Amino acid sequence: MRPSFNIAGPCIPGEHYMLPPERRLGHVLRLVDERRYFTLHAGRQVGKTTCARWMVDHHNAGDRFCALWVDVQDARELPDPARAFELVLDDLDRAVMSDLPDLAPPSGPARALEPARSAIHRYLGDLAARAPRPLVVLFDEADGLVGETMVSFLTQLRQGYIARGKRPFPSSVALVGQRQVRDYVLREEDRRAVAWLGTTSPFNVTAEAATLDVFTQAEVGELVEQHTEATGQCFARAAIARIHELGQGHPWLTNALADQIVRRDVTDRGVEVTAAHVDAAKEAIILERRTHIDSLVARLREERVRRIIAPMLVGDRATGDVLDDDFAYVLGLGLIREHDGHYELANPIYREVLPRALTHTQQLQIGNEPAWYVRPDGSLDMPKVMADWQLFWREDGHLAAAGFRYREAGPHLMLMAFLQRIVNGGGTVVREYGLGRGALDLLVDWRGQRHAIEVKIRRDTVTEQRALDQVARYLDHLGLAEGWMVLFDPREALSWEERLYAREVEHAGKRVRIVGC
Repeated sequence: MRPSFNIAGPCIPGEHYMLPPERRLGHVLRLVDERRYFTLHAGRQVGKTTCARWMVDHHNAGDRFCALWVDVQDARELPDPARAFELVLDDLDRAVMSDLPDLAPPSGPARALEPARSAIHRYLGDLAARAPRPLVVLFDEADGLVGETMVSFLTQLRQGYIARGKRPFPSSVALVGQRQVRDYVLREEDRRAVAWLGTTSPFNVTAEAATLDVFTQAEVGELVEQHTEATGQCFARAAIARIHELGQGHPWLTNALADQIVRRDVTDRGVEVTAAHVDAAKEAIILERRTHIDSLVARLREERVRRIIAPMLVGDRATGDVLDDDFAYVLGLGLIREHDGHYELANPIYREVLPRALTHTQQLQIGNEPAWYVRPDGSLDMPKVMADWQLFWREDGHLAAAGFRYREAGPHLMLMAFLQRIVNGGGTVVREYGLGRGALDLLVDWRGQRHAIEVKIRRDTVTEQRALDQVARYLDHLGLAEGWMVLFDPREALSWEERLYAREVEHAGKRVRIVGC
């Protein structure tokens, strides 16, 4: 069977194109060698399970440790410890029979569920006592446990960790998931119950929280080269660079783009894959709302996520009531990253997915047809687009914007929905979020034409002047001589006649068309 690009579940050697997991695990293997308890956290579908399973095989093939991979996903969202641990003990039984078949699962009192508050402790203690080598346990999806179940689970691991010198217990435990352990318990009463989180044992979340690096551009090239070797189909250098640029090395996005191209779009193995093919694949992934994309959309409903993402959509800083833990949580989910000293959405695909997902329903209700705005020569009539946008904003858009869950970003989202509706099929809308300066930069790319738009909300009497400076810098960056500025005015006392206007100014050698809303 010929390997394929994996877009579902862990990678399987021989079945999927894959990079060596050990390349991403140097720090993690050192933590195991040092007999640490730690978290292995990273965003969704970046290879955590693949790496965890490789670690188990690696250690069980050696002579220093024996290891178990335990998937506790079936116990997620169960706050009752007795019910949850009944499932976790079953998961442990299966893991022992799969990974350590010569070591039978515990029986008798060591396997008893009651009392639940010590069930995990007894099971692991018995297993460690009978293991031929120090035991390593990797609990996958551990951050799905909640409430009293999570508190009891962490407490039992801590009790076993502290007493390791006197009684058998696993040498090393890894909690694998999307979050660091400090984010596992979110309710205040749970935090009080595990107030020792963040102390030196067993989960020092500063020193012993490990994560997985994303792919470099060279590694993206190495991955697709496996397809070339298997099939003869080549990826142009520009295509490899574009895959890395769009996904920023995210393993699932990398594989999804490549899979879309070679399995659906360019099935003739004699045709070289180009950057244009990559862009078409990106659009297909977004429009089809693949599972990974849907999981991102679900996260957008969480209040902790909204507090971070909403200001980013309009180019603002997060408000003062946003906690560092909120940033850590959203970073752990993989939605944002730290880059050049500031936070930003993790990659260009997410920059498109998030506003398009948030505006999808509204976009489908916009009656304006793309054909209305195409001139006979095929160019896009941007003045007509903007004039109709103002009409739409007055009649329907301002009301719809107030209904967004991300209300503070409502005007920006509504404009993006309108533009996305107009350019669908003939162009793209590229979004850049000017963090910290209250601006959203849009670039409408229509069949080779580029129309730059800066979006601002008027907050004081000098907003327009500052915005013109920003537009001029944005146009310089793009190498354009002219562009647009959409200026929303939130003052309720203004009439629509005062609010809606269009005028043209020269500023810093650029021609800027200002559209009032």
